[in-house]
Amino acid sequence: MKKNKFDTIGFMAADADETPEFISLLSPEEEEEMHTSEVPDVLPILPLKNTVLFPGVVVPITVGRDKSIALINDAQNGNKTIGVIAQKSATIEDPQPDDIHHTGTIATIIKMLKMPDGNITAIIQGKRRFVLEEYVETQPYFKAKVLPINEPDFDKTNKETDVIFATLKDLSKQIINASPNIPSEAIIAIKNINSPRFLLNFISSNLNVDVDEKQKLLEIISIDERAQLVLEILTKELQMLEIKSHIQDKVKTDLDKQQRDYFLQQQMKAIQEELGDQGQQKELDELKKRAKDKKWKPYVSETFDKELSKLSRMNPAAAEYSVIYNYLELLLDLPWDDVTDDDHDLRRAEEILNRDHFGLEKVKKRILEFLAVLKLKGDMKSPILCLLGPPGVGKTSLGKSIAEALGRRYVRIALGGMRDEAEIRGHRKTYIGAMPGRIIQSIKKAKSSNPVMVLDEIEKVGSDFRGDPASALLEVLDPEQNTSFYDYFLELDYDLSKVLFIATANSLDTVHPALRDRMEIIDLSGYLLEEKVQIAKQHLIPRQLKDHGLKASQMKLSESVLAFIIEYYTRESGVRGLEKLIASITRSRAKDIVFEIKRPQAVSKKEVEEILGPIKFDKDTYKNKDLPGVVNGLAWTPVGGDVLYIETSLSPGKGKLILTGKLGDVMKESATIALSYLKAHYKKFNIHPSAFDKWDVHVHVPEGAVPKEGPSAGVTMLTALASAFTQRKVRADLAMTGEITLRGIVLPVGGIKEKILAAKRLGITDIVLCEANKKDVNDINEKYLEGLNFHYVRKMNEVLDIALLKEKVPNALNVNEPDFENVATNGN
Repeated sequence: MKKNKFDTIGFMAADADETPEFISLLSPEEEEEMHTSEVPDVLPILPLKNTVLFPGVVVPITVGRDKSIALINDAQNGNKTIGVIAQKSATIEDPQPDDIHHTGTIATIIKMLKMPDGNITAIIQGKRRFVLEEYVETQPYFKAKVLPINEPDFDKTNKETDVIFATLKDLSKQIINASPNIPSEAIIAIKNINSPRFLLNFISSNLNVDVDEKQKLLEIISIDERAQLVLEILTKELQMLEIKSHIQDKVKTDLDKQQRDYFLQQQMKAIQEELGDQGQQKELDELKKRAKDKKWKPYVSETFDKELSKLSRMNPAAAEYSVIYNYLELLLDLPWDDVTDDDHDLRRAEEILNRDHFGLEKVKKRILEFLAVLKLKGDMKSPILCLLGPPGVGKTSLGKSIAEALGRRYVRIALGGMRDEAEIRGHRKTYIGAMPGRIIQSIKKAKSSNPVMVLDEIEKVGSDFRGDPASALLEVLDPEQNTSFYDYFLELDYDLSKVLFIATANSLDTVHPALRDRMEIIDLSGYLLEEKVQIAKQHLIPRQLKDHGLKASQMKLSESVLAFIIEYYTRESGVRGLEKLIASITRSRAKDIVFEIKRPQAVSKKEVEEILGPIKFDKDTYKNKDLPGVVNGLAWTPVGGDVLYIETSLSPGKGKLILTGKLGDVMKESATIALSYLKAHYKKFNIHPSAFDKWDVHVHVPEGAVPKEGPSAGVTMLTALASAFTQRKVRADLAMTGEITLRGIVLPVGGIKEKILAAKRLGITDIVLCEANKKDVNDINEKYLEGLNFHYVRKMNEVLDIALLKEKVPNALNVNEPDFENVATNGN
C-alpha cells in the first residue's frame, strides 16, 4: 500500500501529479445515494496526471493549468459535479482527447481553496464510475457525454466473497504494521469500513502501484474479479516488506558479528604480544629499514611516514591493511631519483646501432645527436621520438639497441587495444584490486628513472566508456608537464622527464592531433631489394640457423637466391615475411639432415620452389600492352607502398559510369572528375560527344575485397578512361600518382618514397608525379632512385601526352561509330 497516504485527521494538498487521499468513511445510506443519484448527460472533464479517483474516496488536488482552473471555478459556481479521468502519460502538459483514458469517476467538489501562487486546491469526492462516450466541447475545457456504470450488487450469501474481503482487511492490517512509513491510525480506518464495495475502492486507491494498474482496477466491473486482483497485489507487497525486514535483520546481525570479531582480534593481538609473536611489527620494522636507504624528496618521505603510522594502528585483518601495505611497498620499490649513468662513447653507440640494424640512418643520427648534447651539457630533457613506418622495418627492436647504446635499461609497453584510461593513470586506492598504471609499473620494473621506454603501436590506442588512454598520454609525452606526472594510485607527482620515450606507429591517421604535436616524428620507409638481401645475410639467416640448431656450413643462401625469394614470394616494405620464408627453408633443411638426405650446401632456386611452392607474385602480370584502359597507379598503405591497377572497359549502353573494387567516396569522385574532364575536352582527344551517351564505362580496381580510398588515383583514372575512349595503348613500364581537378590541374600527394619503392619492386622504370612532389623526390637517398625516370607534370593533358602511345590497340573499338552491330570487339 502507498506510504504516507493515511491521515485520519485531515489531508495533505498536493499537485495533481501525485495526490494523497483523504480518508472519509461512508455510511450505508450515503453509499446507496451515491450510486443511485442522477448524473448529467454532459460533464466537464478534468484530466489528472498521476491519480486515479475511486468512488467514495475523498481526494485533495492542486490544479495549475489554465483549463483546469477555469473548469473548477465554473463547477464551484454551478452544480459542483465534474468528471475526473487519468491521463495515459503524466509527461503531457496539454492533453488531447486521445491522451486521456475512457473510464473515469464522477466527482463532487466539497471545498475549494485559492493559493497565493495562483493555483487552486480543491477537495473532491468520487461518486460513480462512468464511460466517456464522446467529446462535445474542447474549449475552454473538455466537456463530454458520459454513460454512468451501474455498480453490481454485492452477493451477501456468497461465503467465498466474505472470506476474500476478510482476507483483504487482514492483509491491509499486516502491511500497515510492517511498514514504518504508514501511521498505525490507518488500522482504525480499515476496521471501521463495513461496506465491501467501499473497502475495495479504498484499498485500490492506496495501493503502491502505478497509474496504469489502478486504471485497470477502475475499469473492472465485477467485484469478485477486482477483489481477486487487489488480493494478489497486497500479497506481493507483504512479501516484499517481509524480505526487506529479513535483510535489515541480517545486516544488523552481520554488524554485531564484525564488532565481536574486532574485540576477539584485539585479544589475539595482546596474546601474540605476550607470546613474542609479533608478525605485524616485523613487517613495519622491515618497511622502516628499507626507507632509511631511500633517496627521495621530503614530500615523499612525509607521505611514507604518515601512511606507515596509519598502518601501525590498523588491524592486519582489516581490508584496508593490505592496500596501504602494497602502497608503501610501491613507494619503496620506485627508483625516484635513482638513475643509471649514460654511456657517452659515441663510437661505441654507433657500432651497436649499426650492428643490430641495417639502414635507418635518420634514427641513428638523431640518437647520436642526443648523446652528443648529453655529453657536452651533462643533463637535458629526453626527446619524445615517434618512429613511423610500415610493419617489419625494425621499429620495436630498435628500442633495445638504443637502450644498449645509451647504457640504459629497456622497458616496453604494448598500447595496442588499450581502452581504459586507468591503464595509464592507475586506479584510485579506494577500489578493490587497485594498482598503479602501466607507466609507473614500468618504471618500477626498470628500477631506474631514466630508462628507454618503448610505447609500441601508439596509433592503436582505443577509447570507450572507461576513458581515453590517448588523452592520458598527453601529460606523459609532454616535456613541459611530465616532470610532475600524477598517478591515481601513487597520488604523488613523479618526474618522467628523464625517460627516453620512443613511440612506434604504422600510421598517424588515428593518433590524436595534440599527441602527434608532442612527438618528434621520424619516418622509416621500406627497404630496397638490395637492402633486404643484406639484412637477410647479416641478421635473418644467422638468427634462423641458431634458432633451428644448424651450422653455417649446413645451409647457405646466395644473394641471387635471396633476391629470387624477395622478388617472387614477398610483397612487403619490411622483412618480417622474408624471415618467415627463410625459417621455412631452414626447417626443411633441418628435416633433411635428420633424415640423412644429402643436399648441396647452397640452396638453389629449384629447391626454394619445392619448399615454398609456386611463385606467388609475378611482376609481369599486368604488363599487357594490347588492352586499352589498363594503367598502373601507385598507392600508399599502412604497410608500405603498393601498385594499384586501374582497369576500364566500354560496353554499349546509355553513358552510365560503373565503379567497382570497394572504392571509397573520394576515389569514386576522382573517377567522376576524370570522366567530366574528358567530356569537356572531347575535341582534343577526337572523341565524338555522342560517344559518352552511347557507351557505359566500367572502372574496376582489382583485389575487390580490399577497401581503397584517397585522391592519388586521379591521374590513373584519367589515363585509363582516355585510353578506353581513344583505344590508344598505355606505356606498360609507366606508373603514376597524383590528384586531379576539374580545371585540369594535377595536385601533389603524399607517401612518395613508399610508392617509389613499390614501383621498383615491380620493375617499373618511369613514374609520373606532380611537379610539386619534386621536393619529396629530392629528399630521398639517391640509391632508392637508381634506374627510375621521373616525369613531373602540372596539367592533366601532360599526363596523357606521356602515358598514351600514338599506336592503337589491336582490334580497336570504333568508339565514335553509332551502329553497335558493326563495331568490332577487342575482348576488353
